[in-house]
Amino acid sequence: MQAKLEMVKALLSGGGRVVVLTGAGVSAESGVPTFRGRDGLWKHHRAEDLARPDAFAAHPELVWEFYNWRRSLVSGCHPNAAHLALAAMERQIPNFLLITQNVDGLHTRAGSHKLLEMHGSLWRVRCTVCTHAREDFSDLPDLPDCPVCGHLLRPGVVWFGEPLTPGVLRLAIEAVGKADVFLSVGTSNLVQPAASFYQLAKDHGAVTVEINPAPTPNTGFMDFALHGPAGEILPELAAGLGE
Repeated sequence: MQAKLEMVKALLSGGGRVVVLTGAGVSAESGVPTFRGRDGLWKHHRAEDLARPDAFAAHPELVWEFYNWRRSLVSGCHPNAAHLALAAMERQIPNFLLITQNVDGLHTRAGSHKLLEMHGSLWRVRCTVCTHAREDFSDLPDLPDCPVCGHLLRPGVVWFGEPLTPGVLRLAIEAVGKADVFLSVGTSNLVQPAASFYQLAKDHGAVTVEINPAPTPNTGFMDFALHGPAGEILPELAAGLGE
């Protein structure tokens, strides 16, 4: 795999536009549950059954309990070597953008600034009625109220059955379509539309790279597939890029 690493590193050093997509596998290396497999249940509930607008409408206290638990869990996690390597890439590659499907905020804590959070953030809340929205890192009550209108706040994340924020999706699609190098990191490539970003990148001439512990449905279509922990592979790619 060393030869592939060197070839990808040369591509990253080439001065082109680099776009990176990250998924739950990156955060899993920090101890954040992926909510797949053995991590998929919380108090006998599937995460997919709670992260829904209809679940929130029917049982807001249960959904908020779940999200407050997630916030508490993530607050004890720290950015890993993969997060730090991506922040280093941003500093060394002038035309760089990181797109993440993760909502834990670890990329920001690692120092990433050129960042699109496709699915929102656990640390963002917004009102269910008015336009109030804010970042909030405090311990929230079980049913937090909006300070503006008094109605119920909700987590600032995109739930199953909800559309992505149009502006964020548009920016992501535009960036992927202009990329010279596209990296898919730590994602199973099962969730649309992000799972198809590699194809958009290829259609516009980009070199595509997959970094994941195991093959995904997209592996055979990638120009390079580097299989292993992102926390080991990304630091090797980031080392000395600016030299």
